[in-house]
Amino acid sequence: MEQKYKVGIIGATGMVGQRFITLTDNHPWFETVVLAASSRSAGKTYAEAVGNRWAMESEMPAWAKDMVVMDAEADVEKIAAMVDFVFCAVDMKKEEIKALEDRYAKAECPVVSNNSAHRWTPDVPMVVPEINADHIKVIEAQRKRLGTKRGFVAVKSNCSLQSYVPALHPLLKYGVEKALVCTYQAISGAGKTFETWPEMVDNVIPYIGGEEEKSEQEPLKLWGHVDGDHIANAEGPAITAQCLRVPVSNGHMAACFMSFKEKPSMEQIKADWAAFSGRAQELNLPSAPKQFLHYFEEDNRPQTKLDRNLENGMAVSIGRLRPDTQYDYKFVCLSHNTLRGAAGGAVLMAELLCAEGYIDHVQ
Repeated sequence: MEQKYKVGIIGATGMVGQRFITLTDNHPWFETVVLAASSRSAGKTYAEAVGNRWAMESEMPAWAKDMVVMDAEADVEKIAAMVDFVFCAVDMKKEEIKALEDRYAKAECPVVSNNSAHRWTPDVPMVVPEINADHIKVIEAQRKRLGTKRGFVAVKSNCSLQSYVPALHPLLKYGVEKALVCTYQAISGAGKTFETWPEMVDNVIPYIGGEEEKSEQEPLKLWGHVDGDHIANAEGPAITAQCLRVPVSNGHMAACFMSFKEKPSMEQIKADWAAFSGRAQELNLPSAPKQFLHYFEEDNRPQTKLDRNLENGMAVSIGRLRPDTQYDYKFVCLSHNTLRGAAGGAVLMAELLCAEGYIDHVQ
């Protein structure tokens, strides 16, 4: 790409914001030119603002260290004039996030959001590029509502469902009637490390606020369809979920049980997983995994430590497919929650939006 898209990261000091920095470092299409955070951090260099809270495995990139942090709320117009679009991952109340993202959109700055605030806004696409890339066409209706030419908000779905929804998706043709899922979620999903959350060492917490509702309901929007000026949710399959926080740094695992109208064989299921690809692979997007769904025949895989970084943390690992006594089949799956499940998924969605012409160069 001759000219890179100029990018801002809103909420740059948090864990997902840090991940956006590492993912846009040397990205073939994107160059980060703005880092913004709360008024507490504004005016400091990024290295000063983050202090000892840098939580990534890789070092803070040199270009980020000396960049002066802007004020995410006070500098909206100024930031919008400097970038082609922004990534947003802020820690604020839901209504405040909605208002802030709308302000950027109305300032003609597209917003690719990791936040949950706009996930249920009917004309805001919630996209996993391999599953429902066509939902981005609802952006035209959203722009009409906002009165914008360029500006819009697009969101990614919750990190908890990035393993089992991709695994169920190619099997929908057999009429998945219901699914039960138990998720085992890493502490980075709460923006924590073992240093900042020592209570999680040798511990499991059987509750993550709001997570079960998201895990049950958001797949129905992903599996829905664009109906005029909004996304109409799918009516099924019915999903019931239980979500646990486990003492793992990165990687959300899920145990999934499923029943079908027309039960396929295990061989058919594995063949469907192996053959599955989506728009992200078709367009050969820079962050897209070559093989989205990987099936392991070994009884003891996938394992969090061994498999979470598969295809740069953007692939889904599946294993232990077998018959069940209550449901038709059960399996285990794994995805990297801050890569595929958060910042990586948002970067892939931004690549899709650029490739499909919804984000253009203004800078």
